[in-house]
Amino acid sequence: MSLIKHHKLLETNVFLLVLGIFVTVAVGGLVEIVPLFSIKSTIENVQGVRPYTPLELAGRDIYVREGCYNCHSQMVRPFRDEIERYGHYSLAAESKFDHPFQWGSKRTGPDLARVGGKYSNEWHVRHLIDPRSVVPESIMPGYPHLAARPLDYATIDAHMKTLDLVGRGETYTPIDGAIENAVADLEAQATPDADTEALVARYSDFAYGPDRAEDQVTTMALGDLDGNPDVITEMDAMVAYLQVLGTMVDFTDVDETRKADWIR
Repeated sequence: MSLIKHHKLLETNVFLLVLGIFVTVAVGGLVEIVPLFSIKSTIENVQGVRPYTPLELAGRDIYVREGCYNCHSQMVRPFRDEIERYGHYSLAAESKFDHPFQWGSKRTGPDLARVGGKYSNEWHVRHLIDPRSVVPESIMPGYPHLAARPLDYATIDAHMKTLDLVGRGETYTPIDGAIENAVADLEAQATPDADTEALVARYSDFAYGPDRAEDQVTTMALGDLDGNPDVITEMDAMVAYLQVLGTMVDFTDVDETRKADWIR
């Protein structure tokens, strides 16, 4: 009874009610916010994971702009059917540089977390222009305008600076020359026969460490990605983004016995 009595006092006193609300919100806010300051230690670093290159980042922006996330998730859940269909379940570290991340379970189309390298660049271009030309039963709309629209990347370095600020200097700052060479790196990645040695080296050093072995090279789509070498289009960027999804972490050495345990 005494608890109910005190509760009545709280309800009839505006000052105490406001104070109680403030304390509740403050405690709840601290519980949610404080762990974010230790996110670096709560998410385990996984070898191979790196920020997006400028071209991939531009492609991701287009992916979000076109609303692709409304029909496609990027989260393989640890269920037998999903692992057998898509591959290894998604790791939190794989999305550590995504703002906002693309996790979710709403799917009209298939999950894209591991789509990178599954199809050729030409397949992706055809699929984006006319989905039913490669998947007859698809209900996805076409995006032919991506192939016709030149990519606007004049401010890509500013975008990278912003993401680095959001990531508290842990995104692009550790990659030597990433922001300063953003435009040049983007053009090199999307241009046939361009010198991409510096681009590949700087992102590989981040992914595997500066003392990496010669064969430890990060995966990225290079060259003419949309079939039109004369201009860098939004299609180039979109294909570059799709082709990197799920390719950063090497799961080939995962013990098969453990894998069997996951999908029981």
